[in-house]
Formats: sequence, structure tokens, C-alpha cells
Amino acid sequence: MLTARKRHAKLVTLAGALGGVLAVTALSGTSTAATSSNDAGNDPKPTAQAPVDPAQDASDARITITPGEGAHNVGTTDPVGVTVSQGKLVKVTMTAVATGTEVSGTRSADGTSWKPNSPLKRATKYQIAAKAVDAKGRSAAGNATITTVSPANDFIGHVSPTNGSTVGVGMPVTVNFDRAITDKAAVQSEIQVSSSSGQQVVGHWFNDNRLDFRPESYWKAGSTVTVKLTRLGLQKTVTFKVGRSQISTVDAKTKRMTVVRDGKTIKTIPISSGSHEHPTYNGRMVISEKFRQIRMNGATVGLTEKDGKPSYDIEAVPHAMRLTDSGTFIHGNYWGGKSVFGKLNTSHGCVGLKDVRGGGDGKQPAAWFFDNSLIGDVVVIKNSEDKSTLSPDNGLSDWNMPWSAWVAGSATR
Repeated sequence: MLTARKRHAKLVTLAGALGGVLAVTALSGTSTAATSSNDAGNDPKPTAQAPVDPAQDASDARITITPGEGAHNVGTTDPVGVTVSQGKLVKVTMTAVATGTEVSGTRSADGTSWKPNSPLKRATKYQIAAKAVDAKGRSAAGNATITTVSPANDFIGHVSPTNGSTVGVGMPVTVNFDRAITDKAAVQSEIQVSSSSGQQVVGHWFNDNRLDFRPESYWKAGSTVTVKLTRLGLQKTVTFKVGRSQISTVDAKTKRMTVVRDGKTIKTIPISSGSHEHPTYNGRMVISEKFRQIRMNGATVGLTEKDGKPSYDIEAVPHAMRLTDSGTFIHGNYWGGKSVFGKLNTSHGCVGLKDVRGGGDGKQPAAWFFDNSLIGDVVVIKNSEDKSTLSPDNGLSDWNMPWSAWVAGSATR
């Protein structure tokens, strides 16, 4: 669901320079970035792909996912599940983000609840997707991402990407803290990030709760990045691999996206970006989450009609990949006709690629791009009518900040 949001975790309180020692959670290469304004950019604006036809009436079914979107430090045996009122569940999937492994679960006999069959794994990020129908057959969908508690010796902050993952060249190291950090120099000095490429890596504080690390230019393809966190004589190491280089450039004027891998153009795709009324951000963005299907409702980002109804409510938007925390996605669009892609900009700020309902046709442009993209891949958007500046802390948009300003935001330099 599109929403500008901050994700928080429960605090493990201890005295010290950290203002609290926090559990390290390896987040499967996805972002836990907070959304806030800063001196280098603007406040995030809500964006979403506008459908040509929002289609169905709203369902009476109301889905609740426990413990809720963005929950951290979820116990492996804590109550986790899905319930529905005024309807019945027809499908629930719970998937480990890093591996794609689906968690088996059981739906109640009356169809109003679902829960996993066994305890969850530690330090694992899960995506839960649920679908229900009401008495009139109208469908409703719900999505949530949760992260389970890390082992007892994990500490300092919630770190992404995950240990052992492979990410794109634009993936920064992000450490999120549940409590405002007052002694930033002390905390930052206990976190070292290095690359096998030899690139200089510098940390930057976006606010009191978020510390990111990156080199001046994108990570070198094929390199290995090591994050070492030290606290009270203990050390935690997170290592991830940088895959091939893939930079995709969306030209809002020509309505084409050019995908360049390791310096060579491998595909050009017709797109539809933000309309004149809702132009897409210009700037360098990074894919932080991937969803094979996700519900998009305009009301979640303040886009409603005069009668209060959402400007659109699309149950299952296929092949959706998040670009900003405020709601910019690049995703499949099955409601736009042939006259749209490569010819018209019709969205509320997202980038749409041709697709089919359900996303089951792997030959469609959106399916191809989804299957060929990594968390951490860079998407550059240019020539949009938007005149604002994309805030570097809106999602993983770190690369929009000049290197001099980035270094100035370090507490240890």
C-alpha cells in the first residue's frame, strides 16, 4: 500500500553512548529508511499510478494483519496471523523476503482467520499478502512486512541490507535506531563499512535515528561490502555482495526507459509517468522493495475525490517496486491501453510499464523488468515537469546529495 511512513522497532534499553543498545536486524536488502525532510531536499509528496478505470466498488471485507505493517523484533512464537471481518479469506501467503520461501499456514474453517503452522525464523523479514471477499463477492486485499527478533548477540541498530545478500550498485548501508541518538560520533565510530573495491565509504546522519553509509560513486559491480559493528567488546559482522551494475533511466519526455547493464543497453521500454498535475520526481532513486502484487489506494496518500472516496483503488497492482518512501513505485499497469505506454503520461507520479491483470505473462515489459531487477538497482528519472528536489532521505535516494554535503553530515570527520 502506498504511504509515506516511518518504520520503528521495540527498544532494548541499556545505558551508554547509544542512548540504548538496539537489536541488529538484517533486512533482506530492503529499506527501513525513515521519511522526513532535511535541508538538502523537500518534504516527500504522495505519489501513485493513476488507473484509467478504478473499477470495482469497495468491498465490505476488512483485513487485519497482526502484528502490523513494519513491525520489528517480532518473536518467533508471537501471535502472527490474518483475520477478516465482514468477509472470508480466500488466499493468504507469507514469504521470507530473502529466500522467497513460503511459510505454510492454516485457514480457519469459517474462513475468517489464518496463522502460520510453525514458529518463524529469527532475524528474517517476511511479506504477508491476504485476499478476502465480502458477501457480494467484492474482493479486498491487505499487505504487511514484518521482521522477527534477531539473535541475542545482535546489537546497535537495524541494519540493511542483509548478511549474505546480493544487491544492486546503488544500495546504501542503512542503520535505523529506535531512539534518537545524542552522541552520534560515539555511535558512528562503532560502525565500520569497507569494500573490497577499496572505495572510500563515509557515513551520513539524515536525522537522529538514521545513519547511512555509501561511497562517492556507486559500489563497484562484483565487490563485497563488509559492515562491522562493535559494542562493549563484542562484534557483529554483516557482509553482502554487489551484483552486476544496472542503471535504468526513465525519460518522462520521450516516455521511454533505457536499461543499461554493465555499460551496455540491454532493453528500451515504453513507459507512462506522472501527469501534468502529478509529475514524477526527477532524480536518482533506488529499488528498496519488490512486490509481485500490491494494493494501491489513493486515500492512503491523501488522494481523494470531493466525496471522500479514494481517487483510485486497485486491488492487485502487479510487479511493483518501491522507489521512495512517500509512494513512488515503478510497476505493472494492466488498465492502460496501447495508446498510453510511450505516448502519454497519466499517473499520479509512479512509472507504469505494460502488464496484464494478475501479472502472469512473463513476456510483458513489467514482468521482464521485475525479474531482471535487484533490490539496490538504480532508477534515474529525468525530464519530468516536477520542479521540486527529491529529498535524499526519501527512501534510498542518498545519491541525490552532493559528496561534499554527504561528508559534512558525518559525525566522525
